[in-house]
Amino acid sequence: MADEEKIKKVSIIISKGSLEGIYPGLIMANGARMMGIEANLFFTFFGLNTITKSKMDSIKVATVGNPAMGIPSLIGILPGMSSLATLMMKKQMEELDIPPIPEFIEMISDAGGKIYACLATVEMFKLKKEDFCDQLSSILTVGDFYNLSAGGQIIFT
Repeated sequence: MADEEKIKKVSIIISKGSLEGIYPGLIMANGARMMGIEANLFFTFFGLNTITKSKMDSIKVATVGNPAMGIPSLIGILPGMSSLATLMMKKQMEELDIPPIPEFIEMISDAGGKIYACLATVEMFKLKKEDFCDQLSSILTVGDFYNLSAGGQIIFT
């Protein structure tokens, strides 16, 4: 593939706050950095939990309204189902050497990936810069995010 055809930059939007909504974007950003591709992660709405210090260690699998789980929503609402599904998924990820969220964010940042929070969502949830992990590069408007994404691929997970 010619150099000008190769992807040089990706900007990945993470808006979901469940494990299965967060990990695809983290894996894609990490893979991009490992291939020398510039990677920007933009967290909005419940995706902000990924980089919020008080929440990033307690993110769970969504068992209700998740048809891929293969269980009826009525079963998914039972107490402990989300915790059980989370435990099983984390065990599987550990076996595959997939790091927990805080470690993954640190790895991506250390590899040169940039971590951004959506200003509108930060204001809506009444958060401050100090509520976020140390790897946060900046809090951006959507317009700022588009400007920094110019010339690259935007991926919404």
